[in-house]
Amino acid sequence: MRRKIRVVGAMIERDGKYLITQRPARASLPLLWEFPGGRVEPGETDEEALARELSEEMGIEVAVGPRVIHVEHAYESYDIDFCVYRCRHVDGVIQHQGVNDHRWVSPHELDDYEFPAADEKTIAKLLGL
Repeated sequence: MRRKIRVVGAMIERDGKYLITQRPARASLPLLWEFPGGRVEPGETDEEALARELSEEMGIEVAVGPRVIHVEHAYESYDIDFCVYRCRHVDGVIQHQGVNDHRWVSPHELDDYEFPAADEKTIAKLLGL
C-alpha cells in the first residue's frame, strides 16, 4: 500500500504578490520552490499544522483562513494530499530557519521558479481563480 501524506500550504498575499519559499538543499525535492507549509502530524488539524510549520520554518505567525485549493498528486513512492489555505501574516519577520530562501512573486512570475509537481497543480488552479 502506498504511503499517503497530508500536506498543507499557505497562500499569503501582499500587494498582489505571493510568498514562496525554497526547500533546503538537504530536503526531499531539494531547492525547489513551494508555498510555505509542511506535513500534518497525527492529531493535528490542518490549521494547527500550518501555524506550527510557518512558526518553525520562518519564525512568523499567521492567521489561517479558508481552504482555497485542494490537489492530489502521486509521486514515485508516495501520494500527496495537498490543501492550500489563504493566510494572513500576523507577526514576525521572515527568517530562514527551515527554508533556504523566500520571495514575494506576482502570479505571472511564478513560471520563473521551479516547483514540485503538486505545487505546479496548485499554481494552475491559482491562476484559474
